[in-house]
Amino acid sequence: MLWVGLTGGVGAGKSTVAAMLAARGAAVRDADCVVEELYRPGCAGAAAVVELFGPAVAARDGAVDRGALARIVLIDSGARRRLEAAIHPLVWAELARWRGSCSAVQAPPVAAVVEAALLVETGMHTDFDRLVVVSAPLALRRQRALSAGWSPEQFDRIVAAQTSDAQREILATDVIRNDSDEAALEANVAALWAEWAREAG
Repeated sequence: MLWVGLTGGVGAGKSTVAAMLAARGAAVRDADCVVEELYRPGCAGAAAVVELFGPAVAARDGAVDRGALARIVLIDSGARRRLEAAIHPLVWAELARWRGSCSAVQAPPVAAVVEAALLVETGMHTDFDRLVVVSAPLALRRQRALSAGWSPEQFDRIVAAQTSDAQREILATDVIRNDSDEAALEANVAALWAEWAREAG
């Protein structure tokens, strides 16, 4: 079973690629969903966030108020680094557990894929057998993000906090260009999946 990291900038289309890989039989886990689980009432992530930033980032039920948290960490790089230092080890512990469960079944999938925006920024890309980077021109990524309801300010702040496509691609084992239509993207994913199946076999 290949252990695969899947990343890309905001609006690049990594979630679409993740869904296409899942449709082919990959086990897929979204790191954002892991964070969401950790931020639930009574969970370790929620406790860590409140300890760092106080009760203003807690919702009434004890979960993390992600909007309040975002307003802090998107304008304060020091706060963002403290958050990452507290939460990322919890995320990776859960992903390691999940990886073990995927490989323990009688017929493991060809690949277990972790979709995460900050694999390169956190240095966690080195833990994977393969690093897939989904890339698209910045103007196209902006158009997609704004069409999905992002404000221009939100998009610019996120892009500023992420590394560039060029930097990601230097580290990638596989680059998927998502600058055309869905059929072209599907063909790129199909070719990559065929390569993985040969490697896993």
